[in-house]
Amino acid sequence: MGHHGGSRRWVAWAGLVVVGGGVVVAAVNRPGEPVAAGPIVVSRSGCGNGWAAPRPGPQTLQVRNDSAVTLEVELIDPATGAVYGELEGVGAGTTRAMPVNLADGAYAVRCAPDDGTPFVGPAVKVSGGAKRPGPAVVPVTNADLLEPLKKYHAYVTDGLATLAAQTAQLARAVHSGDRASAQRAWLTAHLTYERLGAAYDAFGDADGELNGTTAGLPGGAADPGFTGFHRLENGLWHNEDLAALEPVATRIDAAVNQLRADFADAQIDQNDLPLRAHEIAENTLQFELTGRTDYGSHTTFATALANVTGTRAVLDVLRPLLASRFTGLPGLDAWLDRTERDLRAAGSTALTALDRTRREKIDADVAELTERLAPIAAIAEPRRVS
Repeated sequence: MGHHGGSRRWVAWAGLVVVGGGVVVAAVNRPGEPVAAGPIVVSRSGCGNGWAAPRPGPQTLQVRNDSAVTLEVELIDPATGAVYGELEGVGAGTTRAMPVNLADGAYAVRCAPDDGTPFVGPAVKVSGGAKRPGPAVVPVTNADLLEPLKKYHAYVTDGLATLAAQTAQLARAVHSGDRASAQRAWLTAHLTYERLGAAYDAFGDADGELNGTTAGLPGGAADPGFTGFHRLENGLWHNEDLAALEPVATRIDAAVNQLRADFADAQIDQNDLPLRAHEIAENTLQFELTGRTDYGSHTTFATALANVTGTRAVLDVLRPLLASRFTGLPGLDAWLDRTERDLRAAGSTALTALDRTRREKIDADVAELTERLAPIAAIAEPRRVS
């Protein structure tokens, strides 16, 4: 999955609102939506000054940072710490909009200076509106993510061990001069690599070497900077002399073994894991299902299926954190099953050979899957609460 790279945040934060069942989603100010009178003032000495007698319902709070440092500002339930709205990086002297939907209950503002300890302002009560539809998102801490990161590191470590054995077999197959055998070995190894999609940021430069495309290379497929699985794919499926491909296969095997050694001590960034599930699906839609990464093998749907497996691996380790925080999880699981089923049905059919109706159905599956995965980045992002 890594040939695509990924932004470190899936959306520029305008704030968070809680919608049915407590799901957190990004929000923007809607035309005609009421704006709260007067700014809520945050600073080092006070968090939430000027906010009194808030009314229920959808509204946009104006938050002004009167301190000399950048603050992260959250609207929380003071009893549980559950987050109902969030603004990241509110600069000194600036005012930012926080869209919220307030049901009955207590709220407080939590301020986290970039260089200090978070603190919570006074609680205010909202009444006369709707009952809260469900729990808001209780913050995930760095400590909460330790076990998922440990499990995910083990998953990738096991996958790299499998991959190393497969790239050694791939090099042998290319050396043997048997093109069909080399093609089979290529697909086996490449799909194993694609299942490790969530770790690609941790792979750094190794990913470009192993799974890069011709994008940005002046020489295209003939460019010396074109290496790795797709370079070998291009040669194997376009009748390039196998002897000339031996150095390419040898280099892939060496790069995998180096990556395996490097990853043993690598740390996966705690912000990365919650982002990955969404990014894998997004990249599948953008690169695989457009045919941009097919260099002759026509294995698009098998690759997309491997990406779904990679998405499941991320979800599996995050599931203990998501179960109580993300009411959309059962629907997401059902949609994963549906996407997987449709990809399996497409099998080894080339992308261009699949009839339009089935191709559109798969595109719609992955597009919807991408949308359903999007909230996970916000829900499982580690937050400082003390």
